[in-house]
Amino acid sequence: MAEYPDCYLFDGNDSTTENTSNKPAVVFIMGPTASGKTALAMQLADKFPCGIISVDSALVYKGLDIGSAKPNQAELEIAPHRLIDIRDPNEPYSAADFRADALRAVQEVLAEGRIPVLVGGTMLYFKALVDGLAELPSANSSIRAALASEAAQHGWPALHRRLSAIDPQAGLRIHENDSQRIQRALEVYEITGSSLSALQEKGRSASSFEDIYDVRAVALAPKERKVLHQRIQVRFMQMLKSGLIEEVQGLHDKYGANTDLPAMRAVGYRQVWSFLSGELCYEEMVERGIIATRQLAKRQLTWLRAWKNLYWFEGNEDDLLQRVLLVLPLHRRK
Repeated sequence: MAEYPDCYLFDGNDSTTENTSNKPAVVFIMGPTASGKTALAMQLADKFPCGIISVDSALVYKGLDIGSAKPNQAELEIAPHRLIDIRDPNEPYSAADFRADALRAVQEVLAEGRIPVLVGGTMLYFKALVDGLAELPSANSSIRAALASEAAQHGWPALHRRLSAIDPQAGLRIHENDSQRIQRALEVYEITGSSLSALQEKGRSASSFEDIYDVRAVALAPKERKVLHQRIQVRFMQMLKSGLIEEVQGLHDKYGANTDLPAMRAVGYRQVWSFLSGELCYEEMVERGIIATRQLAKRQLTWLRAWKNLYWFEGNEDDLLQRVLLVLPLHRRK
C-alpha cells in the first residue's frame, strides 16, 4: 500500500474547501513519479485560467526531454510551463535558485489574472518554496577535499550512512549516490556542528508562503504500491523505446564522460550514462533504472506523508478532475 493518511482521503464532504480568504489562490499538484501530475495540470489549464509552474529538478535542463517525461512541444503550446528548459545540463540549479524563480513566476501568473498551478515531484523544491531556506555557510575547499578523498576510498554510500546517523531527515531525502548533496550536507555539519535539517528548520521564514497565499495542495498516488511500480516499469521501458539512450548519447557526446554533470543526477539518466560509459550492461542499466525510479517514488511518498493539509487522490479515477475541483478554489471558467 502507498500508506498515505486515510484522514486526508477526500470524500467530497469537506466543508473547508471553499475559498473564504482574501489571499490569492495557489494550487500545488504533488505526487511520486508516474502518478499523472502533468496530465491533471493540463486538464486544469484547459478549463480554467491557470499558469503552470514546473517543480521538477530535471525539467529545468535543456535536452533532458524523454527521460524527464517533459511535456512535448504541442502540449507546451496548449499550456505553457514556466521553469522548463532554463539551464544547460552543465549548469547547477539549487533549491534556492528554484525558490527565487518560483516566487517570481507566481507573481507573474497572478499579474496575468491567472491562478498559479505548481506541479512536480521535487519535494525539496516545494518545501523550500513554502518554508524558506536557511543561511548556510559558504563552501570550504579543505573539508570538501577531505570528504571527496574519503568517498574515493569507501564510496558515497558509506558517507551517506554517516549522514543518515547525523541527520536522519537528510538521509531520507538524499539518495546514497547523490555525491553533491551528501558532500554539502556533511560539509555543513563539519563547519557548524549542526545538521543541515536543523539549520533549515531554524531558517524557516517568519512570513511563510502560506501566510501570503491560499495554498491548496493535491497529491496523486495509487493506493497499491504495486500499481505505481508497474507504471514506473512501463514508463521506463517506453522511454527507452522513445530514444532515451540516444538522448543521453547526445549529452555524452557534447559534454564528455563527465560524471559530475549536474543534469546527470536525474534518475534514469544516471543509469543510461553508466551504460554508455561501459560501467553497466544493457540489462543492468534497465534493472537499475527501474529500481532507482522506484526508490525515488518511495522518497517522494515519505515527504508527502509528512505534508500537512494535503488532499490525496489515487490519480486513476475516471472522475479525477471533477473530484479534484471540489477542493480547489477555481471558479472562473475560460
